[in-house]
Amino acid sequence: MEDYENKSTDQKVESWVMDKVEQWRDHYSNNYEEKFDEYYRLWRGIWAAEDKTRDSERSRLISPALQQAVESSVAEVEEATFGRGKWFDIRDDRNDQDPRDVAALREQLSEDFQFTKTRKAVAECILNAAVYGTAIGELVLEEVKEMKPATQPLMDGAMQAVGVNIEDRVVVKLRPILPQNFLIDPVATSIEDALGVAIDEFVPKHQVEIGIQNGIYRDVDIESADTDSDIEADKELTSFDEDKVRLTKYYGLVPKHLFNDALMEDEDDDEMSKSIKPEEDESDDEEGYVEVVIVIANGDQLLKIEENPYMMQDRPVVAFPWDVVPSRFWGRGICEKGYNSQKALDAELRARIDALALTVHPMMAMDASRMPRGAKMEIRPGKTILTNGNPAEILQPFKFGSLDQVTFSQAGELQKMVQMATGAIDAAGIPGSINGDAAAGAVSMSMGAIIKRHKRTLINFQESFLIPMIEKTAWRYMQFDPDHYPVSDYKFVPSSSLGVIAREYEVTQLVQLLQTLGQDSPMYPMLVSAVIDNMGLSNREELIAQMQQAAQPDPQAQEAQQAQMQQQTELAQAQLQLIQAQGMEAQARAQKYQVEAQLEPEVVKAKLAAALSTNLQTGNADDAEFAKRAKIADLMLKEKDIQSNERIAVMQMRNKNT
Repeated sequence: MEDYENKSTDQKVESWVMDKVEQWRDHYSNNYEEKFDEYYRLWRGIWAAEDKTRDSERSRLISPALQQAVESSVAEVEEATFGRGKWFDIRDDRNDQDPRDVAALREQLSEDFQFTKTRKAVAECILNAAVYGTAIGELVLEEVKEMKPATQPLMDGAMQAVGVNIEDRVVVKLRPILPQNFLIDPVATSIEDALGVAIDEFVPKHQVEIGIQNGIYRDVDIESADTDSDIEADKELTSFDEDKVRLTKYYGLVPKHLFNDALMEDEDDDEMSKSIKPEEDESDDEEGYVEVVIVIANGDQLLKIEENPYMMQDRPVVAFPWDVVPSRFWGRGICEKGYNSQKALDAELRARIDALALTVHPMMAMDASRMPRGAKMEIRPGKTILTNGNPAEILQPFKFGSLDQVTFSQAGELQKMVQMATGAIDAAGIPGSINGDAAAGAVSMSMGAIIKRHKRTLINFQESFLIPMIEKTAWRYMQFDPDHYPVSDYKFVPSSSLGVIAREYEVTQLVQLLQTLGQDSPMYPMLVSAVIDNMGLSNREELIAQMQQAAQPDPQAQEAQQAQMQQQTELAQAQLQLIQAQGMEAQARAQKYQVEAQLEPEVVKAKLAAALSTNLQTGNADDAEFAKRAKIADLMLKEKDIQSNERIAVMQMRNKNT
């Protein structure tokens, strides 16, 4: 390989890095720089001569359609990420049954993010992604003095001293990086796959001098850098040429022999430094690459070189594309999506303004030979024009005609094309901007498509930027501040929600569902709570808490209800016992009737026997009377027997039916 074949040369690591940086700079300049500069001007509304759509164009008007698309899309992602306050969560190992350590880590990390203004930096990165197509952020370690108000007892507690406690801490800050200040291996599609990445930018000179004083950088003489508009933060401003240094930070791989040579330059030229590595092992140790962090000032002064100091061996840079372009690192942003529609809209509006100037402003055609010598040819109210002859023959008003009204409606259609290309639309303009004044069903379908586009970008932002940024920040704190951050394997989860348009759309659907339900429905309080939760109210949490509290029953009312339910239960039990007692009474009565029915024939027989033997005398007449009585008694007995059998049958049927 070429790097290994050139070991005998005198090339230094800083020259090797700067050669790579210049090659990557050329690739960026040839392919992206001009486009990104125009995207920036369109977003800012800044006119430039190279943005003309025709040579005769005089108007410098720039339509705000693309600006609105960028701001609306960025606001959607920001609202979805930070709209609920807590924008990330931490999950512990499933075997860990104690959730208190995770809660403490979440609170500590949230406080540090607030202290370092990480939310503001993330919002700027999202804006860069919308304008340029790719967001880039650098994680920087800084040692700060944290000051906290405190009191200290004096004189055995009799008095207190009020002052400030100063604590030295290491914090991690996120720095948004502009595309012109970021360079990457052209064939790489991600930061991890690249040979290396470089951040090339101007910094105040005093920052480098402070770093030298604190021992962060090598002690070298620093001079002010030359002007280079390619890496200026804002190319539209006049550059400031004093007290600034061009600082190039390189994170990536370098040949090991160059790295070892750079380290040897820091050592003293004594025998101990020469014996650091045995000569017989030198060829083996200098093969391959090593992951390093290098800082170079003004392109030729090496300020810092060290092997990657981070425990996870990761590069302190995170990036995400707004929309992924296959097999390419640089993504596709809102400005690129709406570029053609914006250019057509600007051309339409500028042509209208130019035509308006010709049709509105007064013009005069005149015979120059009949005008007085030295006359000032201008038209204004109250001006007296001197002519050599009849003014009606010399002066004549001149007009190019009327302005075509079709151009105004065409501009409106082109503005809709910008919204169509970018998928960005404000909630206030939804009814008239989606499918004209279409019905609610068509608007609902169009809104669903818009929401899906926003969620696609949101998921891409979370997976490629937000979660890696939180993970790398936590790793830095675990390594350099273990007192506040215990080392463990945590899982970070973004706590995102719906954006503004999506929440408004969902609220509309929930309200329509509420109208189909009555207030006595058990689903009604849940739907009302969902509507309030999707609103951007400042006291949203208080309203939800009050609704939950109102849904809980009153203890006294609950006791009264329980007492009433107990009384109803006892009453039901008493009624059941009464019904059972009545049934048993009826059954006993039936049994009594059955027994009586069975005994009645015997009683009748006894009564007949007694009747037959009563008041009878001996003789033929009495015998005949006895026979007559016996026959009548036998008939009566049979009749009673038949009636008894019928009664028994009826009772049996009743018992069977009951």
